[in-house]
Amino acid sequence: MKNLIVAADIDASLDDRARGDARFRVIRRPVRTEAELAEIVGDAHVLATRAYNRVTRRVLDAAQQLELIVQGTSGIDNVDLDAARERGIRVIHMPGVNANAVAELVIGFIISMTRTVPFYTRTMTRGEWIRDDCADRHELRQFRLGIIGLGNVGSLVAKYASVFGMIAQAYDPYVAEARVGSLEDLLAMSDILTMHVPLTHETRKMVGAAEIAKMRKGSYLINASRGEVLDQNAALAALASDHLSGVALDVFDPEPPAAGFPDDPRLILTPHIGGCSHEVKSTVGGKLFEKVVEFYNLSSRA
Repeated sequence: MKNLIVAADIDASLDDRARGDARFRVIRRPVRTEAELAEIVGDAHVLATRAYNRVTRRVLDAAQQLELIVQGTSGIDNVDLDAARERGIRVIHMPGVNANAVAELVIGFIISMTRTVPFYTRTMTRGEWIRDDCADRHELRQFRLGIIGLGNVGSLVAKYASVFGMIAQAYDPYVAEARVGSLEDLLAMSDILTMHVPLTHETRKMVGAAEIAKMRKGSYLINASRGEVLDQNAALAALASDHLSGVALDVFDPEPPAAGFPDDPRLILTPHIGGCSHEVKSTVGGKLFEKVVEFYNLSSRA
């Protein structure tokens, strides 16, 4: 029997599905830190994780029986893939499982920033009724949207933005449908820039002070991918200097953030909730277990 150690907050549909398969024993040991994870993986054949579980070489060295890592998120930058490959451990993730949730939040960010919803909320809580400038706010069809990364999330953002009449352009060197040939071109033409790339050596800090300086003055910047792909301090400095009119961040480097943020109504912050919804959480476990079954079914035929 294979021990399936669940080290993260993964819904009970995983357990429900596993009860019908005598090959697996589900053991729930939710942890947060690398040290805790290393302590609980000793008897694991399968390890179920989420993005906050740091599956390092230290963790893998402590899991001598481990055959498979299944992660209930799209990104796997928290896993030491080189160490897993050396051990012959397969790593399976779930690209697109939370794409709709992230895309919806991004559209919410866009509306909130362009219609200055946080500013109006702040004035209302002070008992003020300030609406003389509301006619200065533009509808979404007046904005050009730039999307970095045209994968599962980026393509949905483009689709949803088109419903509002937005002109969406994308830069992605790995997707033929991307219509902009360079990142520099996208920066120069976009009124709103949103980032949807995985964290790789290529994408780490791909947007920093130099790139932000190439964006239009008064434009907006959104990051709902990984905190490390954006120079967060450069984005905040551009907001403070009024080069950017708004910044929305759902991801940070590190997480949780080590320092405080300016009290600025043009800044929207959420604690990495983009891919978190009832619909996602209630189905991930079952889909994740399907990946486990598929892996062992194929292995038995090899």
